[in-house]
Amino acid sequence: MSQPESRFWEIFFEVFDSLPRQGPGNRECASKALAMCRELPAAPRVLDLGCGAGGQTLQLAELIPRGTIIAMDSHAPSIERLQATLAERGLANRVSAMVGDMAEPKCLPNGFDLIWSEGALYSIGLRKALSVCHGLLRPGGYLAFTDAVWRRENPPAQVKAGFELDYPGMGWLEDDLAALHEGGFELIGHFTLPDEAWWVDFYSPMEARIEALRPRYENDADALAILERLAEEPEMHRRYADYYAYEFFVSRRSVD
Repeated sequence: MSQPESRFWEIFFEVFDSLPRQGPGNRECASKALAMCRELPAAPRVLDLGCGAGGQTLQLAELIPRGTIIAMDSHAPSIERLQATLAERGLANRVSAMVGDMAEPKCLPNGFDLIWSEGALYSIGLRKALSVCHGLLRPGGYLAFTDAVWRRENPPAQVKAGFELDYPGMGWLEDDLAALHEGGFELIGHFTLPDEAWWVDFYSPMEARIEALRPRYENDADALAILERLAEEPEMHRRYADYYAYEFFVSRRSVD
């Protein structure tokens, strides 16, 4: 990794690690998706893949008060933050956080009743991620996840370039539905995240964090340029949100 790229990730995580969420979502959407999982056992075994600092993990712990949850992410500082939060809230007895690679989850058991993943499966490719989740779920187990999808043709150059950099395989709603079917999943339902799910716990705190960091780096042109680059994302959403969306999918592994 080159030094400039290393510096980018240093500043990136300085911004993102402190946010309530590292992507779009909120408790209302989580509750709506969870309500679609109508046949969960009373005390389900849950896996939160790509949990980040655990904003949605903590909400799941509230929404599934008798469930046991394993939360996994590849970024160790996020897991350390989540572990501290779990200890502070007295949740460590039924919620555990661990560092791991979702593409090669050899450290995980299988037979989960529910796999949850908000804005993370795309990082290893959706079809690869669906294959991993299929193997970790029990037959009839649920998979609930969010994924970015296109909503309109011919996006502006800024939007197209942004997603080509972060999510080159991003498709349309129909592409995700086809991937689910081909991956051995039955669709239960899906819905589009409302705009407040982007702003309240994600973009508004992100913009505030960027502004708070600017004085610290007022004599560091490289850091300021990185902050400016990060600030482009919420501004792009403010201007062009009608071209793309986050969709919440609830599906179920087919019974073999």
